[in-house]
Amino acid sequence: MQNPAIFPLFYLPPVSYFTLLKENNFEFNLEKFEHFPKQTYRNRATIASPNGSLDMVIPVTRGSKLHTPYKDVKISYEDRWQRLHWLSMQTCYRSSAYFEFYEDGLAPFYEKRYDYLFDYNYAMLTWLFKQLKLSVNLTSTESYETKIEVDYRNVMTKKEVPSVQTKPYFQVFSDRNEFISNLSIADLLFNQGPQAKNYF
Repeated sequence: MQNPAIFPLFYLPPVSYFTLLKENNFEFNLEKFEHFPKQTYRNRATIASPNGSLDMVIPVTRGSKLHTPYKDVKISYEDRWQRLHWLSMQTCYRSSAYFEFYEDGLAPFYEKRYDYLFDYNYAMLTWLFKQLKLSVNLTSTESYETKIEVDYRNVMTKKEVPSVQTKPYFQVFSDRNEFISNLSIADLLFNQGPQAKNYF
């Protein structure tokens, strides 16, 4: 029997991430022991703004260099990034069809402090699956494995996103921007609500 695919754990992952999870029948392990790579969605998400796409980055502590295991990467609170991210969400999505529907559930992630990035993203992903009404058993790796048949750990860097076909849907600011593909799952949720999972 084939081992489950291994996926990296992202912050408010892009839509293509969920499409790839679905292609693997939502049977996967989340990588916990990899050396933390920079410039990836592990600590950034991209949303729609009036001026196009907008990156939101979670700062990590200075000690979180390339050789720090992901599970040990600590979130930095030197800057008030939680307030900034939440204000960005409110500013960009207040007029969307479903923002108010998800607002109360999402707000605590921008109030409570998590020590570790992995724990924060894990809790966020658990919440996202609940909103998408997908029954998924989240499991993570117990060590770093190299012999993996289906390995997504080194894909979906900020500069390189797999070309997964996604159907266009109505987005905020569509009057001034063309459709922006592969934004954060938050964009799909706020614009499509309960229909979001039909887009994977």
